[in-house]
Amino acid sequence: MQTREHVITGRALLGRDLIEEDVDIVISGGIIRSIEPCTATPDRWIVPAFFNAHTHIADTVAMDLPARGSLAELVKPPDGLKHRILAATPRADLVRGMRSSIRTMVATGTAGFADFREGGVDGVAALREAAAGLSCRPVILGREGGEEVSDGAGISSAHDVENIEDIVRRTRAAGRIVAFHAGEKNRDDIDDALAFEPDLLVHCTHATDADLRRIIDMDIPIAVCPRSNWLLGATRSPAHPPITHILELGGRLFLGTDNVMFVQPDMLQEMAFAATLYRAPPADILRAAIAGAGLTGRSGFIEEGQKSSILVIDPERHNLSFTRDIRATIVKRLDSSSIEQNVLNVQ
Repeated sequence: MQTREHVITGRALLGRDLIEEDVDIVISGGIIRSIEPCTATPDRWIVPAFFNAHTHIADTVAMDLPARGSLAELVKPPDGLKHRILAATPRADLVRGMRSSIRTMVATGTAGFADFREGGVDGVAALREAAAGLSCRPVILGREGGEEVSDGAGISSAHDVENIEDIVRRTRAAGRIVAFHAGEKNRDDIDDALAFEPDLLVHCTHATDADLRRIIDMDIPIAVCPRSNWLLGATRSPAHPPITHILELGGRLFLGTDNVMFVQPDMLQEMAFAATLYRAPPADILRAAIAGAGLTGRSGFIEEGQKSSILVIDPERHNLSFTRDIRATIVKRLDSSSIEQNVLNVQ
């Protein structure tokens, strides 16, 4: 059977440095086989697809529920509001809600996401069912026994789980990912999370300079979720999460959207919010919106030999063609109406 070949021509953002070049990209079998200079002046942009590095998409069933209370009352396991809603929702409704949010991610240029999945073994199975046949693929980080049948463990605060040592030991023995929420409300659980040498930390909203230096020395990526932090009252300051300081120190920054209960799983909105409020360089924000693909074992960037997930953007559809900085325009202005083609996880 012959492998189908795709040739896409455009002004592309290449490699981890997102260098702008006019190229022909040849893709076959889901792999970028070659990137060659093109002779014509292209009228399309080719951009790496996004990776949402932290979600809870089952919360779709409680979208924009009028809710008041502390962070713990809303989302702390096992009895937070979201957990009570999830437990009371029929499985078919959970699957339908998750599938609708995955489709939303596809429409807004996201090729993959890392989900902290509640509900044990059945919760993991429900997410796999929801994602079946769609081009946006999950990294599933299970809980409550779901760690055993997923891509790893999505652990709430190190202070919330009783058998944490056993969970980490079994997950490590199986060669799976260990991820922790840490530093969301305050920094009190960061040291305890770091004691387990996790593969990913989520939030670090209130991490100190010393915390960040230790995390970076350990080469642990940090997935920040700015909109969720603001909506849930975890911050009221652009100093938290410490996005600019993470970047200044050379840390590995990922971007995520967190709970669909509160925030749409749209990386375009997340990038625009982060760039505006935190005033970080747009290229760094765009890189953070792509780099979480490293959790899948691929770079996520447009490079020869890499699995391909790319967006083709038509800048003439609206006013984007007047840009003086493609990377800044993508981060601050792009919406789904200018995405002409999603070439996501092509086989």
